[in-house]
Amino acid sequence: MNFLRNRLVVLGLVLLATVLLYLLLPSIRQGSMEPSLELPGDPPLFFREALPVDRAVVLLHGQAFTSKTWEELGTMAILATNGYQALAMDLPGRTEGCQTHFSSGVFPGRVVSIMTWEGTNPKLKSVLLNSHTDVVPVFQEHWKYDAFSAFKDAEGNIYARGTQDMKCVTIQYIEAIRRLKSEGRKLMRTVHLMFVPDEEVGGHKGMETFVNHPEFKNLNIGFALDEGLANPSEAFTVFYGERNPWWITIHCPGSPGHGSRFVENTAAEKLRQIINSFLDFREKEKHRLNTSECFTLGDVTTVNMTMVKGGVAYNVIPAEMDVSFDLRIPPTVNLQEFEGQIQQWCKEAGEDVTYEFAQKHMNQNVTSTEESDPWWSAFSAACKEMNMTLEKEIFPAATDSRFIRAVGIPAIGFSPMNRTPILLHDHNEYLNEQVFLRGISVYEKLIPALAGVVAFPDEA
Repeated sequence: MNFLRNRLVVLGLVLLATVLLYLLLPSIRQGSMEPSLELPGDPPLFFREALPVDRAVVLLHGQAFTSKTWEELGTMAILATNGYQALAMDLPGRTEGCQTHFSSGVFPGRVVSIMTWEGTNPKLKSVLLNSHTDVVPVFQEHWKYDAFSAFKDAEGNIYARGTQDMKCVTIQYIEAIRRLKSEGRKLMRTVHLMFVPDEEVGGHKGMETFVNHPEFKNLNIGFALDEGLANPSEAFTVFYGERNPWWITIHCPGSPGHGSRFVENTAAEKLRQIINSFLDFREKEKHRLNTSECFTLGDVTTVNMTMVKGGVAYNVIPAEMDVSFDLRIPPTVNLQEFEGQIQQWCKEAGEDVTYEFAQKHMNQNVTSTEESDPWWSAFSAACKEMNMTLEKEIFPAATDSRFIRAVGIPAIGFSPMNRTPILLHDHNEYLNEQVFLRGISVYEKLIPALAGVVAFPDEA
């Protein structure tokens, strides 16, 4: 009888909490970041809120997180600024079977979140499922629907920033593991889900720093999965390496003077020579790509002029001018020789022409896709079992995988999105719900296959 009475009391408290949330939330002061209400219960139900409007977001958390953390991260303020009611709740209980922790010591103001599903043999190398939490900005006037509303049209296409890059994969990881755990599955190797910041702006305040952090090394990672790209065909694209991004600025000093004269040795003349050298090379690489049946974008070097600076007035010949380029260089290119070519272009342009890098990555590690490699064999065999056709490529842009490979860990870039146009960073980014749902099933097969790779000799 006491057991029944206690359950009725708990049920009454839950109902009371629901009613109070419904009645009180609309009247709470707009934009408040202070603790909002503590509701009765054991333990009490506590929440924080920001900006009551029609659109609401509820922020929950695991055992190692509190509502205060959402506030300190700035998540509530960002949501409120964008017109959402942000509600962060402190709920009793914990996530069964998975440990969650957060590393805030990676970079000031940045947090890496890690969920761990311990394997039956935790001494073995673990499997990392990596995803990034940031997305690129949107230009709402170019979108059919609110870019953050996840609108689904009549054809099942879900429109939202990040649907392809890469919230789809993040959710697919989590849901696949939820399904595996609900089935009572036990995996031999430990699996880590990692959610990192700053990938879209270069990764320095995220994965680039974290791979050298003691917490990362303690994860004992043997193999990693990260994001890939959509494929418009029936096939699925798998990326085993990446081009190195170089951001370079060429500085061209010259003789100043009045705009009415033919001044010799001007900055603009040197600038023209530099631009011609880079863009002539660009045309050669473009020709290689367009005339080869076996090349993809990741196999050639792309060159794009992105910024030009110089000058103070129409009638004043500037004393200096700068031009900047975005270069993406495949791992097949000798990077030292390529930089030597840049030096030669600067020398040919004229006296005192110099360059400096804003970004210069030199890692040329690639992940083995030989069938003799245990990790690749497990990955490809699971895909073959699902009748998936794989197309292996060098990733044309840059992801956090390059930092993982740089510390000697094999990594595959893969997003299970076929029959889908590539729309990452584009207006009206979308993913069809059927493609998304199938991706969950794909990871249900891939994760156990990778976590079941037999122990290596040095792990025994």
